Amino acid sequence: MRKSVFIFNLLLASAHIATSMKALPAPSSLSQQERASAARATPTPAARLRTIRSREGARPSTTVIIDAGHGGFDRGGIAGQRVDEKTMNLDVALRLRSVLQSSGYRVVMTRDSDVFIPLGTRVAIANSYRDAIFVCIHFNATPRRSASGIETYFYSPQSLALASAIHYYVAGGAPTPNRGVRRRGFFVLRKTAIPSVLVECGFLTNPTEAQNAQNSAYRQKLALEIAHGIQNRSSVARIPGVTRIVSSSSDMSLEPETVPLQPFIDQTHYHDPDLSRSKHKRSSKSSSKSASSKHKKSSSETASTKSSTRKKKSTSQAED
Repeated sequence: MRKSVFIFNLLLASAHIATSMKALPAPSSLSQQERASAARATPTPAARLRTIRSREGARPSTTVIIDAGHGGFDRGGIAGQRVDEKTMNLDVALRLRSVLQSSGYRVVMTRDSDVFIPLGTRVAIANSYRDAIFVCIHFNATPRRSASGIETYFYSPQSLALASAIHYYVAGGAPTPNRGVRRRGFFVLRKTAIPSVLVECGFLTNPTEAQNAQNSAYRQKLALEIAHGIQNRSSVARIPGVTRIVSSSSDMSLEPETVPLQPFIDQTHYHDPDLSRSKHKRSSKSSSKSASSKHKKSSSETASTKSSTRKKKSTSQAED
């Protein structure tokens, strides 16, 4: 009796196992999408680390103030220059805005059209934001047509890391010489209270670089490289090396990497041309005012002397 009960239970268990096995699909019958989602369900530790680093590197809470140099009646560059600097500056700045906004950054433009904005207003806009950075976009120019390359300027020590990161990517990704990071007292760099840099994206007076700048794909590349520098500015470290292997990536999905702190050339003994011009105008006005007042004083003294002489003559004639 016990034996027959055992055999009956064994048969029931076998039937249940067979039914369960029929309910499960064979591995080959799973769709490609289901297999892919199953693989993604348990990410590896390395994948999790990459995700965390990517989120930390983006820092979307930071506000980026983008300043397109010149504008309006101020074409930028030098006399006789064929390509308008103000137009190239604005185009790269607008492209940079699009790239950063797509990555979650809050972006403020000092100008988004062909208008002239005084330097003081640009600085005031930058200083009205906290937890922000200021990136000024320019192209270079010189009478020497052979001059070429990328330069990045900063002034305050707090701006060196940002300058290093942006220059590392822009100079590393552009087919043009690396002219280095430079410390210089441009007005918009000296007067801003937040990390601030000025990027010179090449020489529009150089035939090759002017041709590159007029290519929309190249301007997009410049915007992407500047964005990569902004994204990875917190990864700057004091390690040797100033170059990198150029990536062919066309988006901002680059994994954060360690960026070397760039050596820089100190040019703070140079005067900001815009500031020097304004000082010269003020000194010229004061000089002209001083000369005018001196002339008026001299004229009044001469008139007084002549009047006194006439009085003396009339007195002597009356006595006669």
